[in-house]
Amino acid sequence: MTILIDNKSGQPIYEQIVEQIREQILMGTLGADEALPSIRSLAKDLRISVITTKRAYEELEQEGFLYTVAGKGCFVAEKNTELLREEDLRHIEEHLSEIRRLAARCGLTRAELREMLDIIEEDEE
Repeated sequence: MTILIDNKSGQPIYEQIVEQIREQILMGTLGADEALPSIRSLAKDLRISVITTKRAYEELEQEGFLYTVAGKGCFVAEKNTELLREEDLRHIEEHLSEIRRLAARCGLTRAELREMLDIIEEDEE
């Protein structure tokens, strides 16, 4: 598992950890039932507080990405297809918001946007 912390980012460290672990799970880099580093071990490797790592793991567990086995540690939960779908829908909504902003700045109409999407779909077929 690879996690890179950007101290210059305005984003809290625990959120950076959550996003990167979540992404690795969604991409299949981390598989179901795979053990994650212990909270202390990850904190030591990243040179951050144990509290920060614990917060990230707890958030991932609340979201259904991890589960904890007492005395053994944290593990990747089996992929929940509905959870994956919701994550993908969230990404699509973010991209669509950005597209809408750019289109408005360029003065594009909905019809022109639809035409662009149709052309892209035709090119990919």
